[in-house]
Amino acid sequence: MPGDITRRELYFFNLYRCLEAVVYVALTYSPYAIEWIKLAHPLLGQVASGAYLAVSLALLVGTDRLRARLADGISLALLIDILASSLMLASITGYEAISLMVLVNVGIASLLLPRRAFLFSTIAALGLIAPYFYGHFFDTAFSQPPLETAAIVIAYFVVALLLRHVGLHMRATEALAEKRGVDLLNLEQVNELIIQRMKTGVLLVDASNAILRINESAWHLIGNPPPNQRELGSAAPELSRRLYHWRHSGKTEQTAVALAPDMPEVIPRFTRLAPNDDTNVLIFLDDTSLLSRRAEELTLSSLGRLSASIAHEIRNPLAAIRYSAQLLAESPKLTAEDTRLVEIINNHCTRANDVVENILQLSRRERSRPESIDLNAWVLAFVEDYKQSNDLGGDHLRAVTQNRRLEAMVDPQHLQQVAWNLVQNALRYGRQPNQPARVTVVTRVAADKGPPLIEIVDRGPGIPPKVAARIFEPFYTTHEYGTGLGLYLAKQMAEASQASLEYVPVAGGGACFRITLAPAGSLLTARIAG
Repeated sequence: MPGDITRRELYFFNLYRCLEAVVYVALTYSPYAIEWIKLAHPLLGQVASGAYLAVSLALLVGTDRLRARLADGISLALLIDILASSLMLASITGYEAISLMVLVNVGIASLLLPRRAFLFSTIAALGLIAPYFYGHFFDTAFSQPPLETAAIVIAYFVVALLLRHVGLHMRATEALAEKRGVDLLNLEQVNELIIQRMKTGVLLVDASNAILRINESAWHLIGNPPPNQRELGSAAPELSRRLYHWRHSGKTEQTAVALAPDMPEVIPRFTRLAPNDDTNVLIFLDDTSLLSRRAEELTLSSLGRLSASIAHEIRNPLAAIRYSAQLLAESPKLTAEDTRLVEIINNHCTRANDVVENILQLSRRERSRPESIDLNAWVLAFVEDYKQSNDLGGDHLRAVTQNRRLEAMVDPQHLQQVAWNLVQNALRYGRQPNQPARVTVVTRVAADKGPPLIEIVDRGPGIPPKVAARIFEPFYTTHEYGTGLGLYLAKQMAEASQASLEYVPVAGGGACFRITLAPAGSLLTARIAG
């Protein structure tokens, strides 16, 4: 915008210069002007005015080119103005109004280039004084009152200094306005991005039911209509009906509704952009599945705290029961039936203790501390550590790594617990009937230059699709001795380290649990680590 303002100012400056040139030509060429002015040097005046008119027209036509070198262009143009006025003063006797016309040129030049205002007024003063001294010493016919000359010189300086102040203030205001404009544009873009990425659907509808604005969530919730379908009644008939009901009754229906097939149910909310103005209406679509998940998270959080307190109370009597059962098992007088009963007590104590440990682990989960690790070396060390800590019997556990270095950002302790849990599950459930388990821990890169992956793969019977859809839910298990917290905890720990855990079916049978990690040096993990 400041560039457009400068061009407009420069254009009118050049236009005024052309007006001056026309006046000069009229004074020197018009037969009517000769009757009431006296030309001391007609030829000089005619040549000077004609040349000045040609230059003025050229400057007017070349306004855009003059902007390329604004300071030099304006300075040169003002020198031409002052030279032309001096020649006109020398050729015309007793017509001091010419020097007053130059006052406008000096003022405009000082306004456009405030830092050269003193220079411009000085040159203009010299241009006015020069004809006076010339007439005083060399041309007795030239008469220019010294008092008027001094007054006009003072006027040059006063006008230049005043407009210099105005020009500096104007430039500062323009710079501030431009900065504020950029800030507003950035803020508008940020607001637009926030609205577009909101999980809540947002629509702006006018009085004729036309959709003016819509964000990604709303577009998805009403069934992804074509971009040219901007009429709410066609894109979402039920939503249009509820809007009509709200506009005429002021009441909102609170029942959830699916606005398109296979879309989640939403609860529409309506609000006016201004009080008592139904021209434009904002519509908010609250996804009930998101609300359910939030409620579930709050419930799980409360349940976790409650369960942790209960687990602490259970732990001590459970330890006493197990210790008593172990002492009872050492008695030589136990029958076979009693020994079996003691074994059942120990097994169930172990199971109950596992539940307690999982609940306590869920409640006291520590904050993730990601760091850069070499995945290949980490997996090799993990597999070796697992073999030394557990008796695999006839089962097989091996590592498959890349030939090149593969780095990732992750909390090693969280990754250890996640991988340990997954390998333990794979060895326990990932086996064919009457066959040993074969589990492989693989490191690789997803696709071409994708994120680093760790995959725990078994060759067992796999997981049915219906079960696979729920295996990461808390307290969901298909095993009679399972707690339903192992995979839920593993997924939570992975996400705490900016990783993701997912189940991937294996062609030909088997299961694969894939941990997608953040690459070393990634912006997101670097921020978390900092």
